[in-house]
Amino acid sequence: MHSKSSNVSINVCNCRPNRVMHLNYILWLLDIDNNAGNFFLDFENAQPTEAERQLWEQVSKVLEEAMSILQDLQSYSGAGEAIRQAIQQPNDERVQEKAWNAVVPLVGKLKKFYEFSLKLEGTLHGLLGFLTSARCSPTQHLEQEQALARQFAEILHFTLRFDELKMTNPAIQNDFSYYRRTLSRMRINNLAEENEVNNELANRMSLFYANATPMLKTLSDATTKFVSDNTDLPIENTTDCLSTMASVCKVMLETPEYRSRFASDETVLFCLRVMVGVIILYDYVHPAGAFVKSSKIDMKGCIKVLRDEPPNRVEGLLNALRYTTKHLNDDTTSKQIKNMLHV
Repeated sequence: MHSKSSNVSINVCNCRPNRVMHLNYILWLLDIDNNAGNFFLDFENAQPTEAERQLWEQVSKVLEEAMSILQDLQSYSGAGEAIRQAIQQPNDERVQEKAWNAVVPLVGKLKKFYEFSLKLEGTLHGLLGFLTSARCSPTQHLEQEQALARQFAEILHFTLRFDELKMTNPAIQNDFSYYRRTLSRMRINNLAEENEVNNELANRMSLFYANATPMLKTLSDATTKFVSDNTDLPIENTTDCLSTMASVCKVMLETPEYRSRFASDETVLFCLRVMVGVIILYDYVHPAGAFVKSSKIDMKGCIKVLRDEPPNRVEGLLNALRYTTKHLNDDTTSKQIKNMLHV
């Protein structure tokens, strides 16, 4: 079932430029009034149109690398034992060398993860540029450009999955701390050699990994930067894109006839992650945030969708809303929403 806005007979994407802004304004009102997001976004099978293809192919390469990053992170076991031995036997050069040789390739992996976050930032800017342009209303963008909407969703899914894995792997911080301490000691003793990760890069990486959810922070900062860099684009173009995506996910999850169309149960978890990801981005980009009464995201409905799932499946996502959003603890957030999240 489509929202009335998606059945408007005028196709804004094909309108003459001088009529676009006026028509978009009308369509945005229709989107808001008629439950924008009440359509099926095919996260499993959406294929690019010719208009989408060039950007879609660029983003596809980044998403392939994202899968490789997640596999590397999932198998990251750390150098904990070698580091323990080195700390216990500080004067044994052989043990020290063994620990250093164990840590260096692991820090090379951490460097790769960090550099990928920078690549992801540029990719997000490209997608947002396409999905928030004045050609269409937010609903029309997501409904007619489903392949790019799906890629935007895949970036959000990757981001939350990366941060979940990072948060549950203390070896990452331990390995990197040991690397920096040893590098500093080597410099003091004039033993420092040319390393893949020099001190300047190590400082930037340290700031990245010190964050509890580094990829989410990268995406939040990138979205905020996209808005500030594109001063000719109303902020509503971006926030309405995010709120519509959240609404699409919520409606698909709570509507049996939509949910039954998912071929895999994994798509349900994918949809939940994407919904939480766009809520967090909206909360950072919108001046009043996602939790205020006037928010275009139905926060109570979204939280209810999460709480209707098995707790072990969504606890990490509920925690992301509790601890990584910007405005949850503001006075403007209703007690009901805080109670629903047990804040």
